[in-house]
Amino acid sequence: MSDRSPRFTRRVRSKLRQEAHDLLQPGPPSMQLMWPIGPQVPDDAHVQEVLDLCMRVGEVLLSSGESVDETTAVMLRLASASGLSAVDVDITFTSITMCCHRGMAATPVTSMRLVRYRALDLTRLLAVGRVIDRVEAGEVQVRQAATELSEAVNARHPYPRWVATIGWAGLAASIAVLLGGGWITGLAAFGVTATIDRVGRLLNRRGLPAFFQQVVGGALATGATVALFGLGAFPPGTRPSLVIAATITVLLSGLSVVGTVQDAISGNYVTSAGRAMEILLLSAGLLVGVVMGLRVGLEFAPPLEVAGELPTGAGRFGLSLVAGATAAACYALAGYAPGRSLLGAALAGAAGWGTYGLLVQVVGIGPVPATGVAAVVIGIGAGLFRRGGGVPPLVITLAGITPLLPGFSAYRGFYQLAVEGVADGLVTITLALGIGLALAAGVALGDFLTRPYRPAGPAAADPAPDAAPA
Repeated sequence: MSDRSPRFTRRVRSKLRQEAHDLLQPGPPSMQLMWPIGPQVPDDAHVQEVLDLCMRVGEVLLSSGESVDETTAVMLRLASASGLSAVDVDITFTSITMCCHRGMAATPVTSMRLVRYRALDLTRLLAVGRVIDRVEAGEVQVRQAATELSEAVNARHPYPRWVATIGWAGLAASIAVLLGGGWITGLAAFGVTATIDRVGRLLNRRGLPAFFQQVVGGALATGATVALFGLGAFPPGTRPSLVIAATITVLLSGLSVVGTVQDAISGNYVTSAGRAMEILLLSAGLLVGVVMGLRVGLEFAPPLEVAGELPTGAGRFGLSLVAGATAAACYALAGYAPGRSLLGAALAGAAGWGTYGLLVQVVGIGPVPATGVAAVVIGIGAGLFRRGGGVPPLVITLAGITPLLPGFSAYRGFYQLAVEGVADGLVTITLALGIGLALAAGVALGDFLTRPYRPAGPAAADPAPDAAPA
């Protein structure tokens, strides 16, 4: 026992001396613990200015019908060009949230902006695109860019409002001719659509919700056509039902079908679901209006039967090609597109309808796959214009698909629901829905195939200790 005690004492002393030695050794400088971890960012005022600029740009893009994926990409590029690298963007249909992370040196800066939908102005969209390009090129600073953006957003429309009315009416007349109608049918579609547009403008000023505006539009389209038919305004051999089909096409052209499918494909399911609900609600309003008009019209006039199959032939194909190009150009005009964009829109409409007509009449495939292939062609055209055509790709996309919208199939389904039977009507409406989905998916695929490749930048690294400020 006495032998073990000295050894135990020596071990304890050795351990205590080692602990004391480690305790007295100098450690790393305490200033290192205070160095910021994460990317270096400008001060609070500059961060707020950049976030505000990015979110105002995102609001314009989103309210114009751009997809969430494209809007987010533009906002991130704009923030990076303005000096903010660690930024997150979250878009949920009616709101935009943007957050700038500043490591452990400071709290993150987060801002939110509500998206208030406004009338489509493609000239405004082009002006905003020029501001974005100048910021990315380093030609303007954030404050000057914000001033130019305010001027672009608050500028008056480039055309008087009656020019937009002529554009919508011309779109309906072109669609009526495209579907096989004569000049009287086209003239009737022009007059009915112009009336609907002016009434809709008045109701919009009164603050009537969009659902009821669609109900009024569908009822006016059907009621006015039935009234003209009952008064004998259409000579024998004409097909007045094409007037309703053309007007329905115009009312469908304002729905963001392409953006909805693009959001779903890119994984933005919340925004896609919100847009899909909006489309469903507005389409239901249009259905209610058309069925009401048909029901009332049956009490005062003979049944307005749906026109038969669309006419074919080489001569008719050429006329339809011109009508498709005119319809696309009229849509661009109604959306206040710049004058130089009308030719691009017309070419997109002709290319889309020409592809569809060749596939249906020559190859003999069905309308849904033919529409999808034609939409891919339009999407590729929009992607090529994105690379330097001087025309917003959204102009090419929206105008190009307009002649392919399922207005004729939708009216056939509405008529069957109101007159013939629910089963047949649901089948036809499902076909119209399939055509709409094929349009949107085809455009998304074509745009993806031609989208310029932008490699993701390297992640912001933490600053090295020797790079920290003294």
